[in-house]
Amino acid sequence: MTVVDVHTPHGPAKVQMHRVDGPTAALVLGHGAAGGVASKDLVAAADVARAQGISVALVEQPYRVEGRRTPAPAGQLDTAWTAVVEHLRAGDLADLPLIAGGRSLGARVACRTAEATGAVAVLCLAFPVHAPGQHDPAKSRLPELDAVKVPTLVVQGESDPFGMPPPGPRREVVPVPGDHGLKKDVEAVSAALREWLPRVVPQAA
Repeated sequence: MTVVDVHTPHGPAKVQMHRVDGPTAALVLGHGAAGGVASKDLVAAADVARAQGISVALVEQPYRVEGRRTPAPAGQLDTAWTAVVEHLRAGDLADLPLIAGGRSLGARVACRTAEATGAVAVLCLAFPVHAPGQHDPAKSRLPELDAVKVPTLVVQGESDPFGMPPPGPRREVVPVPGDHGLKKDVEAVSAALREWLPRVVPQAA
């Protein structure tokens, strides 16, 4: 594993690069709002991807690099993420099919920028459909998921207070034991990825 600093319009981002020999694709993952790239579900996703010959980049947004826990506005998050992906695709991950994703806030960013980054698939770990206890359709984040035009996997805790998204034409939803943290059954998270990744990587290639 190597750590790379990437300049973005909103400050430096930090990327943990986990390369494999002869990669078939690249998986770029972002973290949740107040957490980092060491969360158990992100680590599990990285391990599964590498075992399947996919290089992995774990991206720490500039606000986290600066030591802040409160996320930057959505526009800044998206711009910084896109800058990081463009940097990686010009170097370490050049010419590889890109699977974009993340947990919670990072999943939202990956969805909103999927077209701009050229992602061939999107992985969402604990997508926050709505704020806990707030079921106002006008405030739902589901349109961000619905706008994704490529194959998407959502791994969601069965008791997640942020809601359970429905499956869609290009979207698979796999409920697993636990809540928003996806810590109760990490193996179930890994199993969902082991089943999904081989189906989207051949399509990408």
